[in-house]
Amino acid sequence: MPRESFSRRDFLKVAGALGLVAAVGGSLPLVTSCGPKAKPGQTLRVGLMTPATGPIPEKGQPGRDGLLDCFKYINTERGGVNGYQIEPIYRDSQYSAAIVPNVVNEFMDLGCLMFMTHSSTEMNYAKAIANPAGFPGMATYTSQTNYHPPQHIYGQGPDYGDDWVAFAKYYMQSIWKGTGKPKMALHLLNNPTGKGAEYGADAMADSLGIQIVATEEHPSTITSAIESLTRIKAHNPDVMFISSTPQPTSVILKDAHSLGMYPGMTVACAAASFTKALVDLAGADVVEGVYGAWPTVAWGEDIPGMAKITEYAAKYNPKDTGTAEYVATWAAALVIAEILRLTTNAVDYDVLAKGDETAWNAVETKGIQKLKNYSVDGLQGAVSYAGGGDNRLNKLVRLYKISSGSISLVKDYVDSPYIKYEDYSWFPKA
Repeated sequence: MPRESFSRRDFLKVAGALGLVAAVGGSLPLVTSCGPKAKPGQTLRVGLMTPATGPIPEKGQPGRDGLLDCFKYINTERGGVNGYQIEPIYRDSQYSAAIVPNVVNEFMDLGCLMFMTHSSTEMNYAKAIANPAGFPGMATYTSQTNYHPPQHIYGQGPDYGDDWVAFAKYYMQSIWKGTGKPKMALHLLNNPTGKGAEYGADAMADSLGIQIVATEEHPSTITSAIESLTRIKAHNPDVMFISSTPQPTSVILKDAHSLGMYPGMTVACAAASFTKALVDLAGADVVEGVYGAWPTVAWGEDIPGMAKITEYAAKYNPKDTGTAEYVATWAAALVIAEILRLTTNAVDYDVLAKGDETAWNAVETKGIQKLKNYSVDGLQGAVSYAGGGDNRLNKLVRLYKISSGSISLVKDYVDSPYIKYEDYSWFPKA
């Protein structure tokens, strides 16, 4: 369908002027309002996707809810940005390589100014469409292949390599008491989530004094990890790092228990699986003492943004209470709003209204690349664009530990150095 066809796009413009545009699959009405800069019907469209169905709904559903609840809050209580209502166009990616490119094309056809993916895997599928078009995107969870070499994709926070590096430093400083190099095994999801941690280990293990003795991969549909863990067990590792999602990680940890491997060795997880869902799926006794990296604050912390999170979750999505995904994507919505605020400060609405290459360039150069120390209501490290090829908007990782079924902070924000992965011969070429 041509991008300027009347059948969908022009209808949405007319409907938007009447305040009738649906935000989620044609079902939720968006209320528009006048503001200091906006005229009636002038809205700022953004494309959003999470894997609400498919293999990881335990992440995608609260992620979806956090996004849409936060945009509801921004539009109703903050008056949008510079008087413009933000119009969220949400789609369920199903974590599917077949669906994601179509969704990105739809976002562009609908005149979205930028788009957001929940996961690094979604973004790896999306970037093949977005980068050639110059359509700017931001991922909540990122792997290095999302933005190395840098093009039009950005990370809301640190990547899975940063998770590995942050934990590895903490392990060497605060946990490891032996002599020589500790032996580490990696158990990795067979997609960018897993590969991201492997890239971090490949780049930094030697300099940190860690020996990688085994690397195993698993699919998102894994039902048993006995064979792979038996191979790992033969190496007698001191520590195992898992970079996966909650369901596979729960299988790995339950099988590590059955093989007598854990408790015994230290276990840590990258951000994608280190959530309340992991505790629920595996059981509190199985995950007791497991460490994890995470970019945001924990649920209920005494910081400015948490009050609205708890209020909106309780009112609209009580099932999401306590979930880290809701916090992370709520923060993503705030970052998007700040990008649009900066953009509308610098660019007239007429430039943005077409939702074309000129508008996308404005959002990227006048919005994303102008971010500087935005606090995100204290929910994560401050967001800035560093430049120089570093497309991570936040470099700070926190480290947590599961104790008696609760996720508790053990190390506050750890800064993640920029690693130019594309300079390594083993890093995949774009």
